[in-house]
Amino acid sequence: MSELSSIVGQRIRRYRIRRGLSQEALARLCERHPTYIGQIERGETNPTLDSLEKVCQALQIPMSQLLEKVEKEPIRTDDIALQCYDIMCSKSEDEQKDLMDLILAIEHYKDVD
Repeated sequence: MSELSSIVGQRIRRYRIRRGLSQEALARLCERHPTYIGQIERGETNPTLDSLEKVCQALQIPMSQLLEKVEKEPIRTDDIALQCYDIMCSKSEDEQKDLMDLILAIEHYKDVD
C-alpha cells in the first residue's frame, strides 16, 4: 500500500493505544471487523471515508486531526519532523506541554555551549 496509508494507519494505532483500546475494542466501537482495523493500522488497506469517520468517532478525534499534515510532498515514513508531529498529536495536552518544555530545555542547553 501507499505511504499515506501507512502514515494514517500508524496514527490510528497511536490514538487507539493512547485511549487504552485493543484492536478488538476499537473494531466493536466502530462496527468493523478487528482484522480490518489491523489491516488499516498496518497500511495494508485503504479505509473508506465512512470507515475513517467511524474510527475517528470511536477514538474521539476529529477526522481533520487524523489527516492533518499528511499531504506533505513527498510523504516519507522516515521524515523525523512528521514522526515528531505524530507523536506530539497523540499525547494529551499536559504531555505535549512537558515534551515542549523538554525540547526547549535541550535547545537552551545547546545555546549555552
